[in-house]
Amino acid sequence: MKRYGMVLKVKPEKLDEYKKLHAAVWQDVAKMITECNIRNYSIFHKDGYLFSYYEYIGDDYEADMAKMAADPITQKWWEVCMPCQEPLETRREGEWWAEMEEVFHQD
Repeated sequence: MKRYGMVLKVKPEKLDEYKKLHAAVWQDVAKMITECNIRNYSIFHKDGYLFSYYEYIGDDYEADMAKMAADPITQKWWEVCMPCQEPLETRREGEWWAEMEEVFHQD
């Protein structure tokens, strides 16, 4: 299992909309997240930033992320969510959510 932490900004005028969307995540999107071997997924908000955390339990992260990205319902979900978000300028090329370096963990 590998832990992932990612961050981006939420547009202040879109925060309430973003919260409402995630209070009622589309069932097919939640199913795809599970099918792509993601567990213990959370998104937190603080001072205009969204922090996501999840655990990946699969064997091929790139293939699972490609499967998710190819799913038409997930693509529609992203189209609804992305206008609420503002990616960090310091993210790597190809990232929307900026992946964070894990510097400490204790079980």
